[in-house]
Amino acid sequence: MTKKVKGDILWGILFTWILGMIAEAAGIYIPNPKLGMFSTFPNLSQGLASFMPASISPIFMQMDYSKFFTFDFLVVMFAFLFVDMFDTLGTLIGVATKANMLDKDGHLPRIQGALLSDAIATCAGAALGTSTTTTFVESAAGVAAGGRTGLASVCTAALFAVSLFLCPIFLAIPAFATAPALVMVGFLMVTAIADIDFSDLSEAVPAYIAIIAMPFCYSISEGICFGVISYVGINLTLGKTEKISPLMYILAIMFILKYVFL
Repeated sequence: MTKKVKGDILWGILFTWILGMIAEAAGIYIPNPKLGMFSTFPNLSQGLASFMPASISPIFMQMDYSKFFTFDFLVVMFAFLFVDMFDTLGTLIGVATKANMLDKDGHLPRIQGALLSDAIATCAGAALGTSTTTTFVESAAGVAAGGRTGLASVCTAALFAVSLFLCPIFLAIPAFATAPALVMVGFLMVTAIADIDFSDLSEAVPAYIAIIAMPFCYSISEGICFGVISYVGINLTLGKTEKISPLMYILAIMFILKYVFL
């Protein structure tokens, strides 16, 4: 990255993977599935059949509506609503900031289309039986590599489609090869801290609380929740009600109720 090599993060993953295979071949790295340490070599024991995508029939459209009219369903629905929506908002704003796509007021133009596509993907992913298909912070790596338009996302989707037939290869990439890449993605995102007005503590403290809450709570949405609650609480205490929009009041109350009842 310091040498500004195109595809730097991808090259980093590849080189680390190769080093892992060398270490495994030399007996330095010993796979142990019980400890989450898997072989770094692709499993091609089934020949060409290894490259055929697995059937999704066991998980496709396996919805259970037996709890639809229960209180438990409402609890789960709102839990997913908060997590998915604010996870997406946090990621969108963070990545858009890195791409210099925000307007002078810090808003993301045409955000409705981005949120709609995320919502459709979430529903489609659930119907297909996958884990939540949503906006991921790893997109910052694509932005850092020069991606700015929807064409970058289309290319990514096409490559993902091809990757279905290369699963044995990609599944062999160890976590220790991708984890450092995520650390660098975090670095790309944290540069936005420079835009925080640290001379105004009513702005800086909620931002600080949001930042530290995200890693400790393992969730972007949780950080946003703490940030909104602290922002409203601090500015309300200082009498700076003009800084708090009606939506912020509603969100703060909803987040507090979420922690009370969930």
